[in-house]
Amino acid sequence: MLTYYRSIGGKLNIVDKYMDGCWVDVQRPTAEELAVVSRETGIEIDYLSYPLDPDERSRFEREDEQLLIIMQTSYRLGEESDIPFDTVPLGIMHTDHCLVTVCAQENPVVRDIVSGLMKTVHTAKKNRLTLQLFLRNAQRFLIDVRQINKQVDRAEDRLESSTQNKELLELLRLEKSLVYFMTALKANELMMERVKRDRIFEMYEEDADLLDDVLIENLQAIEMVGIASNILTSMSGTFASVINNNVNQVVKLLTVTTILVAIPTLITGIFGMNVPIPFQSHPYMFAVVMGLMVAVSGLLAFLFYRWRLF
Repeated sequence: MLTYYRSIGGKLNIVDKYMDGCWVDVQRPTAEELAVVSRETGIEIDYLSYPLDPDERSRFEREDEQLLIIMQTSYRLGEESDIPFDTVPLGIMHTDHCLVTVCAQENPVVRDIVSGLMKTVHTAKKNRLTLQLFLRNAQRFLIDVRQINKQVDRAEDRLESSTQNKELLELLRLEKSLVYFMTALKANELMMERVKRDRIFEMYEEDADLLDDVLIENLQAIEMVGIASNILTSMSGTFASVINNNVNQVVKLLTVTTILVAIPTLITGIFGMNVPIPFQSHPYMFAVVMGLMVAVSGLLAFLFYRWRLF
């Protein structure tokens, strides 16, 4: 999907075609769309294809008058996927006349910027817009980590009475997402530290302050992911023991129930044998046998209760 944006009074507007000072956003591109962007912006196809590699690392490079920045962004896959959250590279490219973003998926960071979550956006100010993308990316990680924490809390409530592995597997999937988040955030931090140190593009005082805010937000996201990951790791071991205990309780209850049922079966089996037994012709023998079964089963049930077996 190829979209052109141009800011008017700090607000983004979609325009029909490429023009100088616009923002060219390419998400889930086709080969034809990449060719169009290459022709309009002068960026080589190979350069545009770098962010489409899912294993591309966070980095930046400059070639001639073009600047390429790749950062890792969070991406929600949904409950049906192997993991609920993953990361996807977002490429940010500067040319003399425009800014280009490229992503292999519909990127939530771009979506947030376009939907107006940033108060003012100027597409002609490529450096400021790049820093705003950095900032929203760090905030997006914080939002997704909070969502993971909520899912962990829901799984924790279910685990207290669970005897299956479903909830533990869900925790494992969330833990994998946190590992991907931590790797991505640390790579982004190194990339942005280099941007600040090497001053790869001109920054005014407001831009420098914005980059500092980005680094703080990114560090906060790293700390939150680390805390959530540590809690999740300890919880997984604890609740594995909880599930084992729950299973043991069920087995214990079934064993006690089996014993209580076996006693009447044994008694009726003895008195139901096709051989002569004492008092078999007594008129109250049936009541005596039933009373004996109830008495023995009741005594065993009382003893099991006192021994806290159920």
